This record gives sequence, structure tokens and C-alpha cells, in this order.
Amino acid sequence: MNVASTRGIGMTSARTRERLMARLKEQGIKDAAVLNLIRSTPRHLFVDEALASRAYEDTALPIGFGQTISQPYIVARMTEALLADGMPETVLEVGTGCGYQTLILAALVPTVYSVERLGALQLRARQTLNGLKVRNVRFRHADGGWGWPQHAPYGGILVSAAPAEVPAALLAQLAVGGRLVIPVGSPSGQELLLITRRSETDYARKLLDRVSFVPLVGGLE
Repeated sequence: MNVASTRGIGMTSARTRERLMARLKEQGIKDAAVLNLIRSTPRHLFVDEALASRAYEDTALPIGFGQTISQPYIVARMTEALLADGMPETVLEVGTGCGYQTLILAALVPTVYSVERLGALQLRARQTLNGLKVRNVRFRHADGGWGWPQHAPYGGILVSAAPAEVPAALLAQLAVGGRLVIPVGSPSGQELLLITRRSETDYARKLLDRVSFVPLVGGLE
């Protein structure tokens, strides 16, 4: 990741980022690699310039098209849970969004396959990651609920929007021993789940947190 050109900006001061680190640690994030990435990643590049001064707050922010960039805690929590049992060779990300979570994953795993239904949003994310010299992400404009079966099975799947139920297609594309991190439920109540595939037919579920995500919507735009 090339972040040299993003340093020296007042809103990205070391003090601001260290406050964020302290907050994430207080909330239980322990993985040093994840914390270091949250500290060093230029989150202000993924939000509108008018919101850049808030980029290092632990809060979700709008990115247009009715979507949001997840708060740093949620990004850290999901990433930590996905990688807690070892480093997968490939990860499927459902919901590229602005590309912030994509960048965090790309810094940790060899190959990321990222699916986004909103073409304009994905194009913006692709341009941002290209500007940061990220070369190990493959993008697809597609309905996220269908995953990306051509490259399955995946050692990890991370979903950045909430379906009412876990899509069967994503369960099928998870490798045995793989981990799926996904928010599930209605806007009035969602649970962040860790699903581990123990065999061809057996999946274990664990509740990680209560969360609030935009809905996982089908179709393309």
C-alpha cells in the first residue's frame, strides 16, 4: 500500500489516529496487524471532501447512493473475526462500497474478490485503490447475494450489507474450514454472525455483535 503521498495532512494527524486506536482497543480489538492498518490507512480518501475532517472518527459516514462507509470499529471487528483462525488464500467481499474495507483486506490476504451491485460506486472504489497501488483485488459488478462462484471456494467471505437471511449461495461458496462474517436481520434489529463451515453440510454460527448495516439489495444499477 502506497500511502506516502497522503501524509502531512492536518486532519490525519498522529494524535487523531492514536485516539481512534485507543477507542478500538477499549472496545476489544486486539489484533495488532488490524490495528496498525486502521491507523495507517488514509480513510479520508474514501469519503467526500466535505466529510474528510470526520474521517478518523469512529463513526459510519455517507458515501452516496444511499450507502455508508462502515465505522472503523466494525471494519476492525469483522476483519479480526474473519482472520482469527488463520490467513485464507482468497477472500470474497460482498459489497465493495467505497473500497475502504477492501483495502484493509487486501493488505492482509493474498487475493480479494470484491462484488458490488452499484456500478458507479465500484468504479470510484477501483480508481481509489488503483491510486494507492493495490494490485491484488479483482472487482465484479454483480448482485452480491450470488457471490462469485467462478472463484469458489473461498477461505473467507465478508459481507458489508445485511440480508434478512444468510444467502444460500454464499454458504455454498465457503470452503470447508472457512469463515463467513455477515450482518443478518431487518433494519430494526441485526446481528453480526461468524459462520464456520465444519463439513460439507455442517455450519457453526456465533453471534459477534449487534449492528446496523444498510440492507443487502438484489439487482444491478
